[in-house]
Amino acid sequence: MMRGWLAGGAAMVALGSTLALAQGQPADLLPPGFDTPAPTPSPTPTPAPTPRPTAAPAPSPGSAPAPVAQPGEVVQPIPSAPSESASAAELDDLPTLRELENMSADELDELLGLKPKFDIPPAARRSTERVGIIGPQEGGLPVGSLANQPAALVRAALAGTEGRLVSRWGHILLRRALASRLAAPAGMDPVEFAALRAGLLNRMGEHAAARTLVQDVDTADYTSSLTGAALDAYVGTADIVGACPAVRLSRENREGGEWRMLQAICNAYAGEETRAGNDLRRLMNSGAVARIDSLLAQRYAGAAGAGRRAVNVEWDDVEELTPWRFALANALSVEIPEELSGTLAPALQRQTATAPMLPLAQRVEGAGMAAEVGILSSEALIDLYSQIYALDDGEGEARTTAARLRNAYVDADPADRLAALRAIWGDALGQDFGPFVLTAYAAARMPPAEAFAEDAAPLISSMLAAGLDRDAQRWSAVVDDGSLAWGLLAVATPGASASVGGGDIASFLDNDTSAGQHKSRMLVAGLAGLGRIDPSDAGGYGDLRINLDRRSVWTDRIAQAAQADNQALVALLAGLGMQGESWERMTALHLFHIVRALDAVGMNAEARMIAAEAVARA
Repeated sequence: MMRGWLAGGAAMVALGSTLALAQGQPADLLPPGFDTPAPTPSPTPTPAPTPRPTAAPAPSPGSAPAPVAQPGEVVQPIPSAPSESASAAELDDLPTLRELENMSADELDELLGLKPKFDIPPAARRSTERVGIIGPQEGGLPVGSLANQPAALVRAALAGTEGRLVSRWGHILLRRALASRLAAPAGMDPVEFAALRAGLLNRMGEHAAARTLVQDVDTADYTSSLTGAALDAYVGTADIVGACPAVRLSRENREGGEWRMLQAICNAYAGEETRAGNDLRRLMNSGAVARIDSLLAQRYAGAAGAGRRAVNVEWDDVEELTPWRFALANALSVEIPEELSGTLAPALQRQTATAPMLPLAQRVEGAGMAAEVGILSSEALIDLYSQIYALDDGEGEARTTAARLRNAYVDADPADRLAALRAIWGDALGQDFGPFVLTAYAAARMPPAEAFAEDAAPLISSMLAAGLDRDAQRWSAVVDDGSLAWGLLAVATPGASASVGGGDIASFLDNDTSAGQHKSRMLVAGLAGLGRIDPSDAGGYGDLRINLDRRSVWTDRIAQAAQADNQALVALLAGLGMQGESWERMTALHLFHIVRALDAVGMNAEARMIAAEAVARA
């Protein structure tokens, strides 16, 4: 995954010295020679006043009635029969009878001007100047953060991030940046900007956030890329009918069987059940789509009508569970065979955690994975297990974990509470991080005492998984200098006074048993990024051979973004530098620049949590 860290690097190199970074309010910092003003847009002509309606002349005998235009609607003329005076060229443009017979219903609607152009009245349409979910007053980033940044750089960062980040806190930070209500970079179409953000949210597994983002743009303004991102978001949330405005109002002829099945389903929910059923059966018989896909679509479309035609979904010879099959099966409550459900791809497993139609026992299987990567918060995971404890009387593993979690909260003896926490964690530290996210608030209830000092590291790791740094700080008087617990607090403790001595770091290196002393590398890089040790001293610790002076296009760009105090651009570039499946792929150089840049733009809490997560999970 090393290549993923610098994906989009070629686009960045092409930018060279043209990077414009905003200082406070967006400002053009391009060097002389690059400040050619953009062409002034021509003024929009003022529309002439609409004349008062007058009585329409009576139609002549035999003439067709004129189409009625609704406010803001462009009425397409209904093709009339060729008159005697029609030219040969006009006759050639008209479809032949055979062509008409071979046209689909959608093509006929387009020809006759019956296809709607938009679903929102003109007075209610929204501007695309600012698109997003959360505004600055709700925790979002400043609206104009990227308004004067180079479009090529932002595009490279968004398109080059493949989705999975090594850091849970990095995922949370990037999601916040992508969901913020932002203006598009200079020179980038706002709809393209929305499509790039929604596409990355989908790749991160944040389909619900992507769906909300695309819904902030009127369907009449959708482009091909935004339509694709919207379809992925709706399928990812099993909200098939939600995609219908984008499907029915699309002005493009998309290819693929999935698109045609969506068209048929949307036609069914628009009252054209017979037409939808015929289209889906033709698709299956033609071989354009797999039988299982068509059967699921027919079953879904059939739910729109009276339900007189039963469709049996047969999983014979199905070897793969695709997002389409998974979404429709879940939406229809169709049981997926165990041999298929047991081989879910990780992305689909994480989707189960946020699928409200699934049983709790099935949702919990992917909940730990979703919490580990940052899709689920600690509170959401606790709530899920609380429902299992309250509603499930079985003896399964999830029920057992829920009972242990309850004991970790309510047992009177702290030693019994710690025993319950240990049972939940097992041997997961550094591997499966989900259990530590689950127990964050229970761990914070543990009293800091010498009797529990041996468990200080997992307790602190759990607290920091939910950002409970003040609770973790209470253990500073209990932990041993140079221990793993000490290293976690060394980077996680808030306040600029948290300086670290070289002797403590040396002790940490001596106690580090991780492969290649990776934890020590992450600790030194995190401390240097937070300014708690001098970066020039990083290479002098043991045999770590850390060189924080190396430069690349990415390090230069994130450093410039931090110098310009641009939180949004720093967040995007940090996400680009944190790609990977595990912390083993993270280098000390990347962590140093990410932590330092976040700290420089006022995101000290995020910087500390990412550094602490690196030490805990490396």
